Amino acid sequence: MSRQASAAAVVHGGATVGQLYAAALRARPGVPAIVGDDTTLSYEALARQCARVARLFAARGLARQDAVAFLVGNRAEAVAAIIAAQLAGLKNVSLHPMASEADHAFVLQDAGVRALVVDNARFTERARVLAAGAGLQVLPLDDGEFGPGLANAAAAFDDTPVVPGDDPTEISRLAYTGGTTGRSKGILHTHRTTVTVLQYMLASYEWPAQIRYLVTTPISHASGSLFLPTLLRGGTIYVCDKFSPADFLRRVAEQRINLTFLVPTQIYGLLDCDGLDAADLSSLELVLYGAAPIAPVRLADALRRIGPVFGQVYGQAEVPMCISYLSQRDHDPDNPERLRSCGKVIPGNQVKLLDPDLREVAPGEVGELCVRGPLVMEGYLNRPEEDAKVFAGDWLHTGDMARCDSEGFLYIVDRAKDMIISGGFNVYPSEVEHCLALHPAIAMSAVIGIPDPKWGEAVTAVVVARPGAALTEADVIGHVTQHKGVVNAPKQVVFVDELPLTALGKIDRKAIRGRYWGGQERQVA
Repeated sequence: MSRQASAAAVVHGGATVGQLYAAALRARPGVPAIVGDDTTLSYEALARQCARVARLFAARGLARQDAVAFLVGNRAEAVAAIIAAQLAGLKNVSLHPMASEADHAFVLQDAGVRALVVDNARFTERARVLAAGAGLQVLPLDDGEFGPGLANAAAAFDDTPVVPGDDPTEISRLAYTGGTTGRSKGILHTHRTTVTVLQYMLASYEWPAQIRYLVTTPISHASGSLFLPTLLRGGTIYVCDKFSPADFLRRVAEQRINLTFLVPTQIYGLLDCDGLDAADLSSLELVLYGAAPIAPVRLADALRRIGPVFGQVYGQAEVPMCISYLSQRDHDPDNPERLRSCGKVIPGNQVKLLDPDLREVAPGEVGELCVRGPLVMEGYLNRPEEDAKVFAGDWLHTGDMARCDSEGFLYIVDRAKDMIISGGFNVYPSEVEHCLALHPAIAMSAVIGIPDPKWGEAVTAVVVARPGAALTEADVIGHVTQHKGVVNAPKQVVFVDELPLTALGKIDRKAIRGRYWGGQERQVA
């Protein structure tokens, strides 16, 4: 790089995540920043704890751009450690709390992780096994067999503000795909991605004036992305380690929560909770939801019973959170078609719907949703062959099939890998599931294709009936045939008591396929 180019890069470079957290922690010194079940940290206390832990990381031999992994629950101490890693310029690697030992071991090895911050109140045995196998140091949140907890170990260190790194081209985070279609991939995000997410969120969401944010999903995923904007706006983060509908209703009422993030299955749980209609949810101003499709009929019910407070976010690990947004004003309970939308493209993103030959499809037609812009990842860690696929034609290919209406609203039809080809016709499981949600006797469903000598793949509905409902296979097939036609109608129906869910509350299609595909590996394009 020439001196002139280098100087331009410095002059026009953006902020780092560490710099933004440092600014946020100065916002309101005496106000609670994080409230947990057992711990409350003011902005000043959080700033001091983060500074001490950042210096502890350095004292343990962790240098800028080393990778540190987090296997933690939703705790105030965990949030402080995650912020401290950004102040220290480390690469954050979040381990999925419900992933297998083999998955965790792979991520640690693939990412070259040097240290593991662990919530040893929950994951002692897993940490013990991982540390032995990977030869890395363990930094526990609590005192125990791995030594003193982070707060105690860092107590002797200087608590004056840390000067964060100022190079926005460095990697701030390594996210890993779920591995549902093969080996998990490490996603490289520089500071640019997080700063872009922050800017898009602040510009697009209907933020409360004084934020009281309740965290109900793992902080390693989407809910954690709301920490920085909340703190920059001087709000308070309330952490809840395990979601239940009744506990959520209690916390909202008692703590006057006005912001939260939920996945659709959590919303369904609230709608089915006996105490919902009597609960005081008057403080709620913004309920963000996403991560999986939501049934329009259930969303309309939520709007009527919980209130016009919902905003839908759409993104994926490679293009996080902010590809599009369905605003509160666009949530019309009397317009079920609009409730199927994931909103309009957030300004700053370039989005096109492309066919397999990378040509833009006609208006209203279905194509793969592809993205360009500063929100897009750098690429996959050490996977050049995957980079070539995902960036084909100089677009980020999301793998989501979508259409766009004349007003600019996007509609995700389904994941390309979930699409069923039955009798030569394309069947999109989410559309069949939305149809099944309209049946008064069906609580939840998942639709998959299973091998069939006649159809290639037979549309199969795995259904949870509402308690006490009389429901037959013929009822289910007839309902879909009437509303969606015979092509989309299930060839068979399996009744179950509950559907397997991931730790994020999504329907676990991998587990369902594993059960009904008879151990066969489904081939996806």
